[in-house]
Parts: sequence; structure tokens; C-alpha cells
Amino acid sequence: MKLKLLLLLTVLPVLASAQQIVFKSMRSDEDYSTFGRLADSSWYHRFKFHPLSIDKLNYISFGGEVRNQYFHYKDQDWGESLPDRDGFVLARTLFHADLHLGKSFRTFVQLQSSMSNGELESPSPVNQNPLDLHQAFIDFTQPIGKVSLLTFRIGRQELSYGSQRLVSLREAPNNRQAFDGGKMTYSTARLRVEGFYTNYVQARAGIFDDRITADTRFWGTYATVKKFPLLKNIDLYYLGIKKRKAVFDDGAAGELRHSVGLRTWNTNRQWQYDIEGVYQFGHFGQNKIAAWTLSSNVAYTFNDFYLSPQLGLKTEAISGDRRYGDGKLNTFNPLFPKGGYFGLAALIGPANLFDIHPYLQISLSKKLTLIEDYDVFWRMQTSDGIYAVNTRLLYSGKNTLSRYIGGQLGTNLEYNPTNSLYLRAEFTWFKSGDYLMEVGPGKDILMSGATITYKF
Repeated sequence: MKLKLLLLLTVLPVLASAQQIVFKSMRSDEDYSTFGRLADSSWYHRFKFHPLSIDKLNYISFGGEVRNQYFHYKDQDWGESLPDRDGFVLARTLFHADLHLGKSFRTFVQLQSSMSNGELESPSPVNQNPLDLHQAFIDFTQPIGKVSLLTFRIGRQELSYGSQRLVSLREAPNNRQAFDGGKMTYSTARLRVEGFYTNYVQARAGIFDDRITADTRFWGTYATVKKFPLLKNIDLYYLGIKKRKAVFDDGAAGELRHSVGLRTWNTNRQWQYDIEGVYQFGHFGQNKIAAWTLSSNVAYTFNDFYLSPQLGLKTEAISGDRRYGDGKLNTFNPLFPKGGYFGLAALIGPANLFDIHPYLQISLSKKLTLIEDYDVFWRMQTSDGIYAVNTRLLYSGKNTLSRYIGGQLGTNLEYNPTNSLYLRAEFTWFKSGDYLMEVGPGKDILMSGATITYKF
């Protein structure tokens, strides 16, 4: 059985590459309807497009992913965790079936298995979730005129918007996140508008036990306009969240928070930029919420130079709480951000921070890329602590006035030999600053890791 699985995972990427398939981060966005017009009758072709009717409007498609990762930390959690000499392995498997009945009806089902081996402490459900229903939704699509589509989606689904600063797939951690609810999408060539109302799916450690929960409700509207005058592309959005219990350095209470944001972005052969601003308001218990963030990512690619180097600069200003017990909460809530927000090690989350993040990307070949980056962190406010990516409080700010958190140096080597196969080696060194030394052990962190991913 193991030999058959190994052969399957070896052959499928080669066949997929021959088909010139471009796999998407959201696998439900892939469209294989054009395969019905091809004469190719290979078994992999039938795996991706299996007609169920003579006119080929009814068909089913299969696909999946297998990812294995190895990580080793020295002084994990700045020395708070038990020392680990051997490291640990994370394994994730995704498999989906996509059924289309005509041009209007579709159902998509995806299973997910996330396993952890070698962690010294009990792994969280984000790392260890043996088998669960990750997605299961139905789509009803109706054309409006000649160039517009209206789609209604009901069920368990992934959400991803913009640069994934606030709403993401959570690709970096072992277990991707999902939401239960409904979504309506209106799309044209230049405009896409989505409105949704969902409950967050909390990962649990058992089998098929990720159930609907009312503890975290999430809703919003997200609009993208392309070829906008002057700004090229813009995103306008409103996002709302209601949590039964939220925890910040200023206390714990129920949270009702509204986020309004504007993002402008563009990519051409040389210049790339992504600038985004968000303001948040609402209530945290009896306290009023007033929080914000402003982030930018600007890069320039020297296409005519050897190895086509790209120089970039990211920076974020993210609000923290100004004063304990003043009846206001100014800590920014990043909602459901991507796991590796500040580098692949994902040591710090986007709340109460100011950071400067220069980086260099070099194309060693068409398929091999080297990325070097250095991120420097300060606390935005001294009356607030620092948080993990999931907004869990790491350290309080109540016993120190130091702002400097530390610097993080990262090296990332990525290799894409085919469209299906992805390999990555990474190294991170976090040099602790005054703040971490005053609130905890404050040891420097060394992290090394390797990833191999097959998509089919």
C-alpha cells in the first residue's frame, strides 16, 4: 500500500505538469471544464475531468495535496518551551471531489487530515487533526446579461481576501481554516463583489468533530475593482466579527468589532506595490474599540540585471492599547490572518507593532528562488503586550516600558521543478530585544525547516 501511494504521488505531478495545469491556492477555484474539448484520454485527464453525460456538461473532477514538513527549533518560544534536540514532523493531506451538473449547479467536498509527530508537548488541533470535513458546499450560478455572473454558495467553505492580512486560508500552519455559512458573489471582468455571513469552524483534535459553533461569527462585504483610474486596482471592504470571549492585555470580555478597509495594489514587470489601511470600531465588554493599521509592501525588480534581483520594503504600523483601564481598547484585531504573517517562523502576530521589513529576492534559475529578509519589531504602545498570530497574548506590557522587541533574519530557498511539486528550505534567526529580555527568558530563537508539497 505504501509503495502504491509513493508511486501515485510520484507519477501524478509529472502527468499534471504535462497538462500544464496551474494549481490555485484555493482548489475550489480551479476550472477543468475546458478538458471536455480535448482529445486526450489519459487516465490522469479522466481523473481531472470525468464526464457524466454525453454533452459533457455534467462531470466530476478529483484532486488533492500531500505536504510534509520538518521543523527544528532552538530555544523555541524564546526559551519558554522544553528543549528539543530532534525536531518534529507535520503532515497534511487534502483530497477533494468537484461535481458539476450543467452550468448552474455545483457541489464541492474536501477532506483534510493534519498529523504531527515528535512534538514534545501535546500538539494543538491546528497541528493534529486526524480527519475532518474541511469543505462541503453547493453553488448555484446564474448569468446576468452577457458578461456578469451571480453565484450563491451555501455550506462549509474557505475564505480568502486581498493579501490575506485579515482573511486567509491559513496555509502556513498544518490545518487550513474554514467557515460555515453562506456567500453571494457578483462578478464581471472588472468588478467582483462578495457578501458573506458565517460561523468560524474551530479545529478539534478528533475525527469528524469540527462542528458549527456560535462562539465566533464572521460576516462582511468585499469588493475588488480592477483598472481603476490612477490607483490601478482597489479593494473596498467591511468585515464584522462577534466573539463570545476575546482576551487582550487589558482583560477578557465579549467582542463586537467592525473593520472598514481600503487596499490599492498593482504588479507590473518592474514595480509592485500593495498598500492597505484599516480602521476598527465596536465594543469590548463595556469598552469602546478604536483601532487601526496601515501597511505597505513596495518592490522593484531589476529584470535586466543578472539573476533578476528584486528589492522590497514592507512596513506595518499596527495600533496597541494606549492606557490600561481607560474604558477604551485600541488593540488591533487581525481577525483571521495568514499564519506566516511576519516570516515563515510566525513568531509574532500583527497587533501593537511597528515593524520595518526589507527583503531581497534572487532568481537563481527559472525554478529556483532565494529570498533574504530582515524584520525589526517595536511595540507601538507600552501599555499593551505582544500577541501570537491567532491574537493569543504572548507577553504582557504591564511590567516594562521597553519598546524594542527584536530583529528577525530569514533565509528561504524555494524550488518548483513542476507545477505539482514544491520544495522549500528555510532558516530563521530571531535576536531578542530589551522587551523580551525583561518579560521572559529572552533567548534568541533559531529555526530550520524543510517542506515538500505534491499537488494533483
